[in-house]
Amino acid sequence: MGEQNAQQEITTAKQAADDELVLAFGRLQGAANRLEYILGRRIEEECGISHLMYEVLLILGRAGEPGLSMRAIGQEQVLSTGGATRLVDRMEAAGLVRRVTDPHDRRGRLVRLTPLGEETAVRASRLHVENIKQYFLEPLPVAHRERFAEDLRILSHAARDSLPQLP
Repeated sequence: MGEQNAQQEITTAKQAADDELVLAFGRLQGAANRLEYILGRRIEEECGISHLMYEVLLILGRAGEPGLSMRAIGQEQVLSTGGATRLVDRMEAAGLVRRVTDPHDRRGRLVRLTPLGEETAVRASRLHVENIKQYFLEPLPVAHRERFAEDLRILSHAARDSLPQLP
């Protein structure tokens, strides 16, 4: 794929649209967007939470006690502080999380899962795993699945490491 593109300069919109690398990246984006829509809709329909809320439940589950600051949640999800606050406000109103005083900084607040948040994360994850198998793994040849997952991990880490550090 790369050899051919290195020798041919893009000089027209048609060449740009037909470029192998442009097409490959477009397919990756298209697959990710469609899968996120399909899997997100299933979580929303079955569990009553958005995919973004589900991601925050996972982040908080991974963090465990004592919880995470709003800033840490925002950085994990690449949200503004205001966006993270509004999302956590909705999640708190739904009984999924609660805010507690930071034991190391009395002025600070941490976000923790509630028992309902824990139960919702488990229920949504069981559904999510089944949907991932159906929509993400089953279309791929069995022999490629492990390598594909490893390649995605490499791409994800490389992209993360290329992002500017948030203050």
